[in-house]
Amino acid sequence: MDDQVYKGLDIITNKVTVEEQNLCRHHMISFVDPLISNYTVVDFRNKAVSIIEEIFSRKKIPIIVGGTNYYIESLLWKVLIDTKPETLFENTSSLNAAAVVDHTGEESITLDRKAELEKLDSQELHRQLSEVDPEMAARLHPHDKRKVARSLQVFEETGIPHSQLLHQQRVEEGGGPLGGPLRYENPCIFWLTAAQAVLDERLDKRVDEMLTLGLLEELQEFHRRYNEQKLNENSQDYQHGIFQSIGFKEFHEYLTVGDSCPESTRAELLQRGIESLKQVTKRYARKQNKWVRNRFLQRPGANIPSVYELDATDVSQWELKVLAPALSIINSVIKGEKPVFDPLKTEESQKGQPENKHSWHTCDTCGKVIIGDREWRAHLKSKGHLHHVRKRRKLDCEAQSAEQDSSTTPSGCATDSSKKLEDNHTKTEASCPV
Repeated sequence: MDDQVYKGLDIITNKVTVEEQNLCRHHMISFVDPLISNYTVVDFRNKAVSIIEEIFSRKKIPIIVGGTNYYIESLLWKVLIDTKPETLFENTSSLNAAAVVDHTGEESITLDRKAELEKLDSQELHRQLSEVDPEMAARLHPHDKRKVARSLQVFEETGIPHSQLLHQQRVEEGGGPLGGPLRYENPCIFWLTAAQAVLDERLDKRVDEMLTLGLLEELQEFHRRYNEQKLNENSQDYQHGIFQSIGFKEFHEYLTVGDSCPESTRAELLQRGIESLKQVTKRYARKQNKWVRNRFLQRPGANIPSVYELDATDVSQWELKVLAPALSIINSVIKGEKPVFDPLKTEESQKGQPENKHSWHTCDTCGKVIIGDREWRAHLKSKGHLHHVRKRRKLDCEAQSAEQDSSTTPSGCATDSSKKLEDNHTKTEASCPV
């Protein structure tokens, strides 16, 4: 949903074809210059909402297809904070005008303020946020520079702490713990699922089809036009704009290898890029499914829309298992009737207790800061943490053995030290809020 707003890279972003667009009018595709790196989710929302309202005015039903979770959330809920730089896209007559503003003096400093903040050291950035918005700083990991910078930007441009603005959203009528109220009445979510093995195979085949359609040629041309100069200037950034799209950075080594590189090495880099693209694509699909479960099913609230799962495992059964149920549900919602198909049931949080996803935990064993109750429990069971526990246990044992009398058996030391560390670990885990 977000990558497709940029011009170019039609294959790698899997844009709908011209033939498909002729069957049904599509919006928000190929209208942002690829060199604009500060087009934000707020700019996307402002434009998309105006289009949705226009569709409603014609007594039609808009269908949001995607895509990137954060962008979907911006349309479903009133969850974003408007600030001056990110409304410039809305207030300009065209994106070209916004691009000019971006490159002409004082306004560019305002537009790129978040990017400037992200250049600071993580600890310094987090320290600055702690001074102006300690509540938000306590919720954000010091290494999450993008979110920390965003919260600082909000405070600088509104004069109000980000946490206070978010609190105001939650207490609005229809708001809840996860954010502001729903933007539209009776939204209907269709979640197309498939068996994991089937989905993985489809995604691998999709990458192969992209290669057949000319993926490499598209990447090479795009690299020549937009990316080569940035690399020469040492200003390449794979964290913003279209360059963060899945598929571009995976082929970075292949695209930037010199002409003198042996053909065998070039072929190896190409194959590595293909395999990396397949892995990242499958990982992202899992992430999207996890978001649906977490956002809609495992953290229920008053402002959560109904979610209907449609099984797309067997495409030969598409009309029976996907199209017919979807049309039936939509018709019922339009008529104000209860659909014959039941939405997915929400799950209660673990042990029926609300989880704090912003709680702050420090693991002295690993030297890490963990944000969130669920993440903390997962960390305590992780291989990395248990490895450090065993390593610390061994070091403690060796230190204690060196101090003991030569008549003391090492095994006795190991038993005592092991028990002590295990007891400490158990206490730490037991003290974790649930």
